[in-house]
Amino acid sequence: MRRLPITPVRERHGGSRAELEAELAQEGDPEIGYYHSYEITGAVNGPGVRFTLFLSGCPLRCQYCENPDTWTMGDGRRVTTGRMVDEIAKYAAFVTTAHGGITVSGGEPMLQIRFLEALLRRCRHDLGLHTAVDTSGFLGDRATDEFLDLVDLFLLDIKSGDPDTYRLVTSADLAPTLRFARRLSDRGNRMWVRFVLVPGLTDAPENVEAVAAFVATLDGVDRVEVLPFHHLGAGKWAELGLPYQLGAHAPPSQELVERVEDRFRSHGLTVL
Repeated sequence: MRRLPITPVRERHGGSRAELEAELAQEGDPEIGYYHSYEITGAVNGPGVRFTLFLSGCPLRCQYCENPDTWTMGDGRRVTTGRMVDEIAKYAAFVTTAHGGITVSGGEPMLQIRFLEALLRRCRHDLGLHTAVDTSGFLGDRATDEFLDLVDLFLLDIKSGDPDTYRLVTSADLAPTLRFARRLSDRGNRMWVRFVLVPGLTDAPENVEAVAAFVATLDGVDRVEVLPFHHLGAGKWAELGLPYQLGAHAPPSQELVERVEDRFRSHGLTVL
């Protein structure tokens, strides 16, 4: 596994509201992007072996975020589309042989939608790679149909089914994610849906039921993944001087994980 370093964090608080709004006001440059790192991963980020690229910048502020150092786009490494395609090309034969492809994650990759689209177009057409995008769907309104046609698989994080809980978890609104999920369903795009299970935050039965019931109405959902909360990102919060609010929250028990998985299965969904 190879992982590129990132530049030092510029703002210790993860970026001001003004900076965030400035980032949201633009859709990026098709020739220039900002990335945190990349690595070669297994099937956790899509089928087969993946070249997983983590772009910088995110409009959400999830309490359990593993990588708060990706929140501000300008804190990432600047790269041209061509340079990144050249780097991905070094691994193209390997990941293709391993039935994989490229996954673009973040941060929130659709914050840089124009760069993302240009990159995926070249990965798909020039390198013949299977493409996946790991997203919250919050910026789904930015995506054109042409962009959606370039993505073979969306890894869609539905962090809550209750709007108040979603806002508590992310500091943002739930509606854009649900709207994007419905759009993908209507178009026939393939999805893996992910739900992070945090005891005392997202585990309320009515919240789990709301997510499961909604996902059951979608076409194109190949699987649901219930991801147990952990503290692996806590060190980064401390390093950045950010208050980590979930220090007292224990990871979910296996019994709780299985109970939540069974709730999804009760709606006819495949859970892996």
